[in-house]
Amino acid sequence: MLRHMFRIAALLLSAGLATVASADQPSGQRSVEDVQKIVREYLLKNPEVIFEAVQRHRENQQRLQADRDRAAVKQHAKELLADPDSFVGGNPDGDVTLVEFFDYRCGYCKRFASVLANIMKQDPKLRVVYKEFPVLGEDSFRAAQAALAARGQGYYLEFHEALMKANGPLTDAAIMTVARSVGLDVERLKRDMETPKVLNIISNNRRLATALQVDGTPTLVVGDLIVRGAVPIRDLTAMIAQARAKGS
Repeated sequence: MLRHMFRIAALLLSAGLATVASADQPSGQRSVEDVQKIVREYLLKNPEVIFEAVQRHRENQQRLQADRDRAAVKQHAKELLADPDSFVGGNPDGDVTLVEFFDYRCGYCKRFASVLANIMKQDPKLRVVYKEFPVLGEDSFRAAQAALAARGQGYYLEFHEALMKANGPLTDAAIMTVARSVGLDVERLKRDMETPKVLNIISNNRRLATALQVDGTPTLVVGDLIVRGAVPIRDLTAMIAQARAKGS
């Protein structure tokens, strides 16, 4: 924030210099040093001007980002809402869809998992689309592969939830331990993890994330909003209600 304040102050100073210098140019009575002193004294006496400028700048940037997000969500609606390779939880026929980009090694994702579970219990009309988006290294990638491969055995959701609850490093051995605990055939899982389809799903999710300017986890898409980072249950409930009111 301080960096923004200094930048705004510099812009105000430059604007003041340009305005006053332009006004006085014919007579040449004021020097640059005089103008600098005037603007500096004004800012020191009225520091709220800088805070107001910073706040206005932030609000403008947020509006611009929201506009870009809405356009991106509209453009990529099919990949977000109707991708046959993405697991759908909650109510498959729900009236509002929440899309989550997540990483199994992301601590925020793990904490958010319980928030999302509570939301689904409270809202029987919520549809949830899961997008594996491994961004935290090779272990994340292997966990995403395993989760996607588990769909072939009909254990995706159980495995997903177990991985989110798992503590410690998600090594290959740890992933297979979790897989056995939910009833998966581990040898088949290992084979299925390496199939082109599984690898293509992760590649497609990454391309979609890039198109949406998503570079971290968790990231949610609710209606036409993109929410970067975990959110409290109260805020998420409000977003879902807003999307429902819009008919999203």
